[in-house]
Amino acid sequence: MMQAGLFDWQTRFEQLDNSGDPLVKLNEIVNWEQFCKTLETVRDKERKSNAGRKPFDVILMFKIMILDSLYNLSDDQLEFQIKDRISFMRFLGLSLDDTVPDAKTIWLFRQQLTEAGLIEKLFKQFDEFLRPNGFSAKKG
Repeated sequence: MMQAGLFDWQTRFEQLDNSGDPLVKLNEIVNWEQFCKTLETVRDKERKSNAGRKPFDVILMFKIMILDSLYNLSDDQLEFQIKDRISFMRFLGLSLDDTVPDAKTIWLFRQQLTEAGLIEKLFKQFDEFLRPNGFSAKKG
């Protein structure tokens, strides 16, 4: 089996675009940076030390929550599908070399959002990007 080159990946992305990948459209219409201020409140706790891995970007983690909502996957399946599906990786801005949040990290982030009472607020804000563009979030 031959190793995939840059043009192979470009061709695959073009095929996904031509197939109408809805995640590409989401990235085009949603201003993800507008969620940062709200999401950062979950991370306001000061770290006890600089040991260990740095926390994942809050936008990345929120996008994972969007995938969870759209595709109705368990945390274990989310982790697997992010590693397996090119469309998910591209939506999240991940390359094959990037570390993917594990199921426990996904669960913990959702828990933090829930405890902070932010889930409904964030998804309402997300929906405000969808409606003017003729979209509605539907669970998979």
